[in-house]
Amino acid sequence: MRPLFAALALTAASLAAAETPPAVAPYAPLAGEWTVDLRVDLADPAYGKAMVLKVAQDGSITGSFYDSEILAGRAGTAQGRKCIAFRTTDGQGLYHSSACLTDGKMVGQTWAEGRNFVLPWTATRK
Repeated sequence: MRPLFAALALTAASLAAAETPPAVAPYAPLAGEWTVDLRVDLADPAYGKAMVLKVAQDGSITGSFYDSEILAGRAGTAQGRKCIAFRTTDGQGLYHSSACLTDGKMVGQTWAEGRNFVLPWTATRK
């Protein structure tokens, strides 16, 4: 290829790449600020706590839940679902939480390992 044609082809390819928006990470819909509804019974008074999810390209999760830093976490996709799982602590015990994005909200649960309970919850975007 002649140098001029090679330069034009390279320029055209560069322009096309610049106009193409970057691919959205598969975990982007999971990231952000959420309000978690921790009521045991939906007839109980509202009891919301903040959850902040930062999801890296590799699926690792950082952020916070119920005023505690997320110690370790992962996001995953399978069977048409986008889900998270992570671990926090209150300084006395471990809490293992997981949820999947369903119709724009998180549907999940937390297992309080040392306190011997599982609490189902839902979360909506702030």
